[in-house]
Amino acid sequence: MADPTPGVAAPPRVERVTTASWRAYRDVRQAALIDSPRAFWTTWAESARRTDEDWLAFVESGPTVWLAWDGDRPVGTVGLWHADEQPPEEVHLVGMWVAGSARGSGAAAALVRAALEHARARGWTRVALDVARENVRAARFYLRQGFALTGETGTMPWDPTCVEVRMVLELDP
Repeated sequence: MADPTPGVAAPPRVERVTTASWRAYRDVRQAALIDSPRAFWTTWAESARRTDEDWLAFVESGPTVWLAWDGDRPVGTVGLWHADEQPPEEVHLVGMWVAGSARGSGAAAALVRAALEHARARGWTRVALDVARENVRAARFYLRQGFALTGETGTMPWDPTCVEVRMVLELDP
């Protein structure tokens, strides 16, 4: 079938990570940790020590995660994670990353949209995230998605020089 709009790339496809796609998720996650080491609460070295069984267990029982695909190539990821200490109506948006080659393609917005749809379906009414203060591009992206700065800050557990700012989005029920 011909592309309906010649010269315009198809939007990325977003799929929830399953036991069938855990290897693609692992590869994207490790690429993210190499590309943006100050953006995540873990390091590439920690990630590289995980066994295949660890990755599979993470996909089965960890945060709900999604991949953005450009054809058959995974180009981004995002997750939702509810921490034990969080209010029951709130969830964290975590692990957001899009490959440099796919930035500006709509992959980031598609990933966030999938996560927010899932959050609404699960009954969460507030989505929180932390973004490195130095990552101005990401903060601007989240503001365009409707997130607001809270004024709260924190630091990475493994790098106290990396200051993060908290953002939240109140979801309509």
